[in-house]
Amino acid sequence: MFTYLLLTCSNRKEAEKIAHVLLEHKLIACTKYIPVDCSYWWHGKIVDDQEILLVMESVASKFEQVQTEVKKLHSYDTFVLQALPIAQVSKGAAQWLTDTLSDKV
Repeated sequence: MFTYLLLTCSNRKEAEKIAHVLLEHKLIACTKYIPVDCSYWWHGKIVDDQEILLVMESVASKFEQVQTEVKKLHSYDTFVLQALPIAQVSKGAAQWLTDTLSDKV
């Protein structure tokens, strides 16, 4: 099943480092970098911050491998990696994702 993986990073440099490792290992096929303003609870108080959101295209079966690699590279002790299923994808994009993420390539 194709999936979007979402991951917030502390800055663009960290986001690019993580994305490139995941791309090199063929754990993701593509990523988009989106600057976000966020508010969240941390250590008993509300924090307002700016982060980079990675929106990555992959397959659900690679989630654990992605999580393992992110844990090695991410600056946060508690990072948030989420997977959202892709309900539909165009035929050409589906083939590209399949070819790109194939372990045989």
